[in-house]
Amino acid sequence: MISGPDGRVLEEVGDGIGVATNNVAEYRAAIEALRRARDMGATSLLLRSDSKLLIEQLSGRWRIKNPTLVRLHTEARELIGQIGSVAFEHVPRELNRDADRLANVGVDAWLAGPGRGYAAPEPAPELFD
Repeated sequence: MISGPDGRVLEEVGDGIGVATNNVAEYRAAIEALRRARDMGATSLLLRSDSKLLIEQLSGRWRIKNPTLVRLHTEARELIGQIGSVAFEHVPRELNRDADRLANVGVDAWLAGPGRGYAAPEPAPELFD
């Protein structure tokens, strides 16, 4: 969700991304928000997320070890550089219901379209019986 300085919602996005980890999904959502804000002409931005990992990594306080997240972090930092001033805020999930709603819209859209027929993998067998 992208809001203007007055709090008015400018745009909502709920795109499905397919099968991904929560951390990858959080980065992809942040990247899309950064891209759209940049395209709207934003020169300063407050990026809010209920993902502590995302906020701490983008703030530079936590290291990134996962190679996929390193790539996504690089992409996000490039967009941040194009916007100018970006601040980060972690919000508890229960206070981020709009983002959760939009994530569910994206999942539902993916399952109704490209992900139709998707079945979650069976759990891995026990190594020791």
